Amino acid sequence: MRPLRVRDAWELTLTPHHDERGTFVEWYQREPLVRATDRALPIAQANVSISRRGVIRGVHFVDVPPGQAKWVSCISGRVLDVVVDVRVGSPTYGTFDTVLLGEGEWRAVYMAEGLGHAFMALTDEAAVTYLCSAPYVASRERAVNPLDPDLGLPWPTGVEWVVSSKDETAPTLREAERMGILPRYEDCRDLGVVAGCG
Repeated sequence: MRPLRVRDAWELTLTPHHDERGTFVEWYQREPLVRATDRALPIAQANVSISRRGVIRGVHFVDVPPGQAKWVSCISGRVLDVVVDVRVGSPTYGTFDTVLLGEGEWRAVYMAEGLGHAFMALTDEAAVTYLCSAPYVASRERAVNPLDPDLGLPWPTGVEWVVSSKDETAPTLREAERMGILPRYEDCRDLGVVAGCG
């Protein structure tokens, strides 16, 4: 497990087991997560999104409280996964980090409540799974524009980008801060922390 540049986000290397039948991967285990991060992921919802090459989804986050921690993995195809610290007052506010997921890269990304998440599909089809600590509620969903030039997210070139109108018209990070829709770091710090740890 490797901490990312964004505070409260980690990259996890998964261990595939191969035999003549194929591959088996334990893609989530609670205890190793708690040992490495002092955080638990109470699973309230599990999602799968399937995207075609060039699709950019995000940067999405949820109002705090309650926030939404996520465990993200790519089970088919390949994506560039991005975590963005959108928590006002965080030591890593405005910072992002990237992880390649899928196609033999048996990894997952865990991100705590209040962090922003985005990804770009790098293959003709990519299936991304999410375990979420809180259910989807449309009125609590927020977004920052994934093409915000000040954020400068490193989307690969040479492929046509496909961005939803909702994400393309989302505010920049600066605009979102002025609008008061970003989570505050102090409200996120203890969410998900296991009692007696950390």
